[in-house]
Amino acid sequence: MNQDRLEGRWKQLKGKVKEQWGKLTDDDLDVIAGRRDQLLGRIQQRHGLARDDAHKQVKQWEESHPDHRLEPSRAGDFPYEKS
Repeated sequence: MNQDRLEGRWKQLKGKVKEQWGKLTDDDLDVIAGRRDQLLGRIQQRHGLARDDAHKQVKQWEESHPDHRLEPSRAGDFPYEKS
């Protein structure tokens, strides 16, 4: 996905992400900018979760809202997914 589309989608998703993980700040959302690895790190930090737990929450959120999928930052971003 190109950068312009990612930024446009992120503007639409920001509110949904904050609704799901209410401790995230507006500054956190600006840093996350649609990148899954950044979201995982901020969820861990703000909600006090282990990385695996943050992965599970994001995966469940994406599965229950297919139109809310984030951009993976690198291959293997979700170790729970089967290839």
